[in-house]
Amino acid sequence: MDSSTRESFPVHEAHERGLADTSVLIEMESIAASALPRELAVSAVSFAELAAGPHATTDRRERARRQDRLQRVQATFDPLPFGADAARAYGQIYAAVRSAGRKARGRRFADLLIAATALAAGLPLYTRNPDDFAGLRDLVEVVYVEIVPAS
Repeated sequence: MDSSTRESFPVHEAHERGLADTSVLIEMESIAASALPRELAVSAVSFAELAAGPHATTDRRERARRQDRLQRVQATFDPLPFGADAARAYGQIYAAVRSAGRKARGRRFADLLIAATALAAGLPLYTRNPDDFAGLRDLVEVVYVEIVPAS
């Protein structure tokens, strides 16, 4: 990530609660606890992305890693549902993305559903991929989460 993007998204803001997107869940072992809010929420949409993960690879070891990650996340978190409030929030998210001249469909769709979940719940969104949420700054606080280098 270049420095211009880092300046656009805070590296860390102190929050009591926040919503982790799927990228944070995937990299959880490499993220310092201090970079995350005290109470971390997860969207049911991230559960869906993680559930698809083992089926998206033909490598047996990678499939096992992804299955393990899915099971650990499911055992740790009760997901925030994508309900009526999130569905209404998605309309705002969609409009903001389109106004920013970006596509709101395809690969980006799950990310935008996660952002809608954050908006509906009034939570900041913690991510490893802040560029996926460009154009949403007026709706959702996006917090970039850095990886802690191994010592």
